[in-house]
Amino acid sequence: MKAVVIGNGESRSWYNPDTKWADIRTWGCNAVYRDATPDNLVAMDYAMQQEIYDSGYKGKCYFSNWTIVPSEVADMMLMGFDIPETFIHRSKNRTDQCVISGKDPATLHEKVEAAIRQFPHLDMNDLKLKMEKDVGIWITYVNEDDNITDVGNSVLSTGNMALLLACHEHGAKEIYMLGYDLSSYDEPLNNIYKGTDNYLPATAKGFNPINWTNQMNELFDKYKNITFYWVDCNRALTKTEEFDNIIYLTKEEFCKELLLNDYK
Repeated sequence: MKAVVIGNGESRSWYNPDTKWADIRTWGCNAVYRDATPDNLVAMDYAMQQEIYDSGYKGKCYFSNWTIVPSEVADMMLMGFDIPETFIHRSKNRTDQCVISGKDPATLHEKVEAAIRQFPHLDMNDLKLKMEKDVGIWITYVNEDDNITDVGNSVLSTGNMALLLACHEHGAKEIYMLGYDLSSYDEPLNNIYKGTDNYLPATAKGFNPINWTNQMNELFDKYKNITFYWVDCNRALTKTEEFDNIIYLTKEEFCKELLLNDYK
């Protein structure tokens, strides 16, 4: 079994994410649903989960902390807290059931101040922009006939959860990674969807990739029986350990391996 996992780094801008194979499963991350219907879609970000659900997307999804409760629970919960309306995000269509998720806005100022003290060398405006993103409560009203699997409470990024699921859920033995560009704080934000809804603006700086690479190292080490093909990777940014099960491919090599016509 082979799998293609589609991240959203700009290196995959040449690739049509709606490409299908009869014998290869595809896994997409977050807003890739706007351009394609992969076999599986993964979103760990609460705002993105609500966007995907509200869009009416019908493909198979894997979301974090997707626990369904009666809608009355959300109403009762909000009665006990003084949360500004700007931090409460409700989906479009009210139903009898919902999913409640989010990050506590009450401690946001304290966390920002602590981060500023810890990282005084960073751009303060950029730091606040990133920390203030995705803070609040998301109430997503749901139906019984959706196609969503809950992956629970995980610290994995969306891209790494997609890799884990490709390894574990369907037992892929060869995984091709597209758009896994990682990032650098010294460079502009690298994401195809930057500047759009639920993403940072195009003016934002990149991220320190240490958490992402640590997570990937654990996956590469745990699944040594799987070969990972990392396409169009800037190896200077990976900072991953050297594993025998990682093979770096160019765009042209990837197309040749999977019998695709070269994209322009």
